[in-house]
Amino acid sequence: MNHMPAPIVLFVYNRPEHTRKTLEALKANTLADNSSLYIYADGLKEGSTKEQEQSLLETRAIIQEQQWCKNVEIIISDHNKGLAQSIVEGVTNTVNQYGRVIVLEDDIVTAPHFLEFMNEALTLYEKEERVMHIGGYTPQAFPKRDAFLPTEETFLIQFMTCWGWATWKDAWSKLNLDTAYLLEEIKKENRFKRFNLDGSITFHKQLEWNLEGKMKTWAIKWFTTIFLEDGLCLQPSRSIVRNIGFDGTGENSGELYDNVYAIEEFPTPISVKFLPIKESKEGRAYFKAFYQYANKKSLKRFLRKVKNKVKQILGVEIHD
Repeated sequence: MNHMPAPIVLFVYNRPEHTRKTLEALKANTLADNSSLYIYADGLKEGSTKEQEQSLLETRAIIQEQQWCKNVEIIISDHNKGLAQSIVEGVTNTVNQYGRVIVLEDDIVTAPHFLEFMNEALTLYEKEERVMHIGGYTPQAFPKRDAFLPTEETFLIQFMTCWGWATWKDAWSKLNLDTAYLLEEIKKENRFKRFNLDGSITFHKQLEWNLEGKMKTWAIKWFTTIFLEDGLCLQPSRSIVRNIGFDGTGENSGELYDNVYAIEEFPTPISVKFLPIKESKEGRAYFKAFYQYANKKSLKRFLRKVKNKVKQILGVEIHD
């Protein structure tokens, strides 16, 4: 590897146990001893309870407990910015200084070779303008997964995952935060269906909710920017991160009792090699198959809630 390891930015707020697990996994990475870590700790929200304030203080104590990487710098905000603003500012500041960046949130547990994968990919695809993003998460909890799994250890796809990721300064500089513009652009020509993975997802709804003020997120704007730039994202065929935040504690993730996003075990180190700069048909089919399955599971969960509510209110059992 010709470069020094890319700097890592981690965003935390008030989830001490999630943060601890994220940092312990990061410290166990093979390149942690040579990496610089920047931890952005957001400020307390107005109207927070004493318990929430205590969780924030516990989180701040944890991030200062150990030398989690070779160099650690902690940036504490004196007011609450929210996750979206924190990530955009933190990533921008770091990538502008170093030219590349690896990004984590406080509920992302990484495989021991996560940093190695990200750094190798950052170096290998540095000069490829179309490759704008490196993702660490690839879903695997769905039936007949192996039938869709790409044959290569990595693949390129016009789809972005943000649970442990990396990018470069030139790519990130194209980030467009104008939600109205983004929504208008994806509805032009034949973009809409492709943007939504040929109808297997409804990501345009996230743009609409941001525009209406019902949601405040950054990832859908980055994803849409990549899509409109005809950009590509590099994905591992097996996930090298695990999201532990689906327990109702996250800002934008709810609680899932039947977690379709679960990752049971990490793979052995993944070989990163240069691929033809075009979208993998196998990779696209893989993600479509997953989201079609996830949508069915979501519908079943919703119907179960309706049945339980009817039984609770009326004492009537609804059968399939």
